[in-house]
Amino acid sequence: MEIKILGTGCPKCKTLEKISREVVEQNGFEANITKVEDIMEIMKYNIMSTPALVVNEKVIIKGRVPSAEEIKEILSNI
Repeated sequence: MEIKILGTGCPKCKTLEKISREVVEQNGFEANITKVEDIMEIMKYNIMSTPALVVNEKVIIKGRVPSAEEIKEILSNI
């Protein structure tokens, strides 16, 4: 699965990236995680607030940092 963390580098964006990487590693998910910081690239996803979690090109969460448990549940159901 392809996971993208959209955010310009704010603390919340970094937290979402860290939690996402931990969840993938701890649960053995096959995933490629990419951090997208380019504002023009982020705008293509039509989101108004970051951070955002994109899985397989679908925006799953935007504007907040979910818990590790929430990310695990989302990734388990994909």
